[in-house]
Amino acid sequence: MTSPLSNDLTAVLNPTTNKSSGVQHVEKVLDQLPLGKVSDAPVRYESLVKPIQQINEVIRPYGVKFDLSEKSSQIVTQIVDLETGKVIRQTPSEDVLRIAERLDEVSGLLINEEA
Repeated sequence: MTSPLSNDLTAVLNPTTNKSSGVQHVEKVLDQLPLGKVSDAPVRYESLVKPIQQINEVIRPYGVKFDLSEKSSQIVTQIVDLETGKVIRQTPSEDVLRIAERLDEVSGLLINEEA
């Protein structure tokens, strides 16, 4: 299995960085990551657990972690500050989750009206 982080980005991750700037450091690294291709293939929750655990081992010294959960049959990934519990980033965002939920409700209404 190949690492999604290139050698260039690995050099940016320096565990000697103090924890107070850990969040800013992680955000800087995230901003440098290239956007990957989006696949139409569904991603299974189980296939993400081990990679998330491996990532958490690497970024733990920075005071952050990835959380993975399933909300409304959607896989949600969060980057969380370990000290405060504050969510730094979330994919998909809460807004996108609300829109998807609303679209499901509306499509359900359309199907019921047609029946």
